[in-house]
Amino acid sequence: MGLFNFLRDNARWLSAGVLLTFLSSFGQTFFISIFAGEIRETFELSHGEWGGIYTLGTSASAVVMLWAGGLTDRFRSRTLGAVVLAMLASACLLMALNTWAALLPFVIFALRFSGQGMVSHIAVVSMSRWFVATRGRALSVAGLGFAIGEALLPISFVSLMLIMDWRWLWVGAVMVSLVSIPILLTLLKQERTPQSHAEEDHANGMLNKHWSRKDVMAHPMFWFMVPALLGPSAFNTAFFFQQVHFAEIKGWAHIDLVALFPVYTMAAVAVMVASGWMLDRFGSARLIPWYQLPMVLGFVAFALGQSITSTFVGMLFLAMTTGANATLPNAFWAEFYGTRHLGSIKAMAAAIMVLGSAIGPGITGVLIDAGIGLESQYLGVAAFFVLATVCMAVGVGRSAPDLPPSAA
Repeated sequence: MGLFNFLRDNARWLSAGVLLTFLSSFGQTFFISIFAGEIRETFELSHGEWGGIYTLGTSASAVVMLWAGGLTDRFRSRTLGAVVLAMLASACLLMALNTWAALLPFVIFALRFSGQGMVSHIAVVSMSRWFVATRGRALSVAGLGFAIGEALLPISFVSLMLIMDWRWLWVGAVMVSLVSIPILLTLLKQERTPQSHAEEDHANGMLNKHWSRKDVMAHPMFWFMVPALLGPSAFNTAFFFQQVHFAEIKGWAHIDLVALFPVYTMAAVAVMVASGWMLDRFGSARLIPWYQLPMVLGFVAFALGQSITSTFVGMLFLAMTTGANATLPNAFWAEFYGTRHLGSIKAMAAAIMVLGSAIGPGITGVLIDAGIGLESQYLGVAAFFVLATVCMAVGVGRSAPDLPPSAA
């Protein structure tokens, strides 16, 4: 099927995916961290205290995701998506109205669980389940919502903070979330429920079977993948979470750093689209072991470079992994473990990634308070991604022969 025909025939479902991934921005670190300076000043928090609050709230959301993510195996994306968007709107309103530092962990939990966790989870599970032969293209198209949010929201909201109080911007996020609910319901008028899928509508995984979450946890490859699940969410999150401090230690205005984000996003989109095409052509087994290597070069550039140009180059390397991360891991779970229990399996993976996004800001904040600078930390991060790549190469290499012929 040609790209135009694919987009035309599936516009309704692909548009829902784009909408959901875009709205997840309000719970993503790159958005919340825009307000890091204002939040720390308002509530009189150090880097370590703010990082600790963020870690606590995000960790709690990871735990809840283990249960809630499985709901995508039981309920329509239409219904579940509308409920979660209402929760996201409530979380944004709570951030706008909250005046107590003691409530911040709950606010962060609500934003991270509803936005980064469930909204994005519903989107990628739906794409992975609804599309098989064109799964890579579907995931790459749906991932455009992430890219649009990363490109437009930081520069827009940092600029708006020059003329508006930061709390009113969260009220704007409330309105966008609420207006999107009837749009989602309209787009998904025609949708299958997971329970009504016929046997042949499910794709088998390794050994030509459907794996349960318990089976996956007992399989060695899952544990080889854990460092790779943790890495991008932990340290990509940490980079954007510490963006204000990073600009300060480099001697730049924050707006100068944020101005690079649209270029980063465009590069990530280009890689995402390319990885979707390559995924449909070559499969995830051949591609996924190597997709985090650009992160090594990116964090070395952040650590050693002193000019805005070096950070620009580093962000291009980050974009390569970020773009591929929107398609490869999501297709990987469906290809290797099947789609019948994909919601609960993907929820487990998502919980690990959310946990990583909790660990990254917490570790970097504590280390900054302890006198270990971001530049030194980022050299250690580069070494971590080398380790993650080795683990993926070993784990996937051992398990790929068990794939069904169509996936292999």
